[in-house]
Amino acid sequence: MGSGKSHWGHIWALEEGYTFYDLDAEIENAFELPVEQIFEKHGEEKFREMERYHLRRLENRQNVLVACGGGTPCFFDNMEWMKEHGIVIYLKASPEYILEKVMDETEKRPLLKKVNSSELLFFIQQKLREREPIYLLADTVLEADELNKDSLHFLLENRKTT
Repeated sequence: MGSGKSHWGHIWALEEGYTFYDLDAEIENAFELPVEQIFEKHGEEKFREMERYHLRRLENRQNVLVACGGGTPCFFDNMEWMKEHGIVIYLKASPEYILEKVMDETEKRPLLKKVNSSELLFFIQQKLREREPIYLLADTVLEADELNKDSLHFLLENRKTT
């Protein structure tokens, strides 16, 4: 969360001529509710099942860029599945970087909704410790604070030449 997946994904998809899918937006459209209300009404388990379902619906699509939620790779066999069906990029961000990006959005983020603002940095550090071993299974790691509109293009070009 807060690493720029949706922001950069949209920009990079336009730059490369890909179709962009935001997994959270796909789920929101299916439920006709925002993510935070899905968590409240149906619980995290149902949300994670829907995440898995909507991710797999993209299986036969070509030239797509998918921004998944920060928890997506950590549930079921999603990371393995994503790696089998495409290139997985981890947008790595420091806890302080994430804090700066999400500080004003805690009401929109289900896992942060009940976290006291003074505990937010600790919560982010804890989530990263839990999730980073899975994130590091990605095919490529890009530093979030170094991203620009050409980052994906350079990554894809370098993959072709190696």
